[in-house]
Amino acid sequence: MLNIQGLMKQAQVMQKKMQEAQEKLAETEVEGTAANGALKIVLNGKSEMKKISIDKSLVSADDVEMLEDLVLVAYNDAHQKVEALAEEGMKAATGGVNLGGLKLPF
Repeated sequence: MLNIQGLMKQAQVMQKKMQEAQEKLAETEVEGTAANGALKIVLNGKSEMKKISIDKSLVSADDVEMLEDLVLVAYNDAHQKVEALAEEGMKAATGGVNLGGLKLPF
């Protein structure tokens, strides 16, 4: 027979660890780059853009489309890093227990 109180306590501990992981992730900043670092985007753990830096060599009125593509590449690079950190934090919070694809709510 299962110890319901023990399971509830474990669930509360896991919930607290998940909340802590979410808070830590929200405070984290990651950098995505494109064009060998000439374009940089900084996101927080909620995938909110905090900063963008574009080297002047990339700015050309004749090639705006390339610059737009590079912004997307840098953003996606940073976003993938946020996702990886979120997954890492979830594994740490749950002790490696697979929660069926449950992601942090950001």
